[in-house]
Amino acid sequence: MGIAKEFKEFAIRGNVIDLAVGVIIGGAFGKIVTSVVNDILMPPIGKLLGGVNFTDLYINLDGGEYASLAQAKDAGAAVIAYGQFINTLIDFLIVALCIFFLVKGINFLRRDKQEQEQPEPVSTQKECPYCYSEIPVKATRCGHCTSMLSNHDQGETN
Repeated sequence: MGIAKEFKEFAIRGNVIDLAVGVIIGGAFGKIVTSVVNDILMPPIGKLLGGVNFTDLYINLDGGEYASLAQAKDAGAAVIAYGQFINTLIDFLIVALCIFFLVKGINFLRRDKQEQEQPEPVSTQKECPYCYSEIPVKATRCGHCTSMLSNHDQGETN
């Protein structure tokens, strides 16, 4: 019964639920980025490079002639599908860039919040009213000019 209770506490803990939501949203975001790369970015780039379809770029390792990557795969040919690798690489770079900006934004908000929450530092030094030197706040006599200091930083000099 102890393991079941411990697992329930683990599963219901906020961090696990946040992680699950993050993974689901990340998967959906990955699909969107893949679609942007494959369906929006790569076709114009391929058109600029002379009508190249990046998904069909491959190196055939058996020496046979195939019209497309799909035909080579259907024939069981060993291929290096470097066009798909280029798409996947661009996909990764876009996701990494988005995550970078997301983390950068979160860190900015955290830093701003931490700066607001910190109280003003309490000064441990004060200025002697006679010689204007920095002395400890609790000093009753200036260590520089030896003047006696009262509670209001005023007093007689010796």
